[in-house]
Amino acid sequence: MAAIIAVLAFSTGQKDKFSKRALSKKLLNTDLKEITFQDILNKHAGRTTVIEVWASWCGDCVKAMPKLKELQANNPDVDYVFISMDKAADKWKEGIEKHELKGDHYWATDGMKGAFGKAIDLDWIPRYIIIDKKGNIVIYRAIETDFDKINETLKSI
Repeated sequence: MAAIIAVLAFSTGQKDKFSKRALSKKLLNTDLKEITFQDILNKHAGRTTVIEVWASWCGDCVKAMPKLKELQANNPDVDYVFISMDKAADKWKEGIEKHELKGDHYWATDGMKGAFGKAIDLDWIPRYIIIDKKGNIVIYRAIETDFDKINETLKSI
């Protein structure tokens, strides 16, 4: 029975902390300067933070933008961090501008199947991760169909 429970707990993919591997991964900021994921999280320490992993070429990401903007309007005290899986810096920056994404922006230059994507168990975009003010992950994996769950979580923390 314990083995079944362990398997079920693991299969949900919920984690409350990022792995050392994920924290050490380097992303680029909009000035194309390297920054570790740990440093990005440190910048938002003490704040509820929503991380969206997305790409400008992703149809589901674009389709979710109105829900994201509504989420931001309803939760102005939350920090928003966008991590792009775009293949090129110009496409990434055009996507930020085109969709008027408000928040901090970073780029994982090696895409979804790269080192950062693997380190956060990325299997779908858009992917949402919510971190509470204490730095704990309260939602490790939510997708574009989970906005009700995302909204409820933000109200409860």
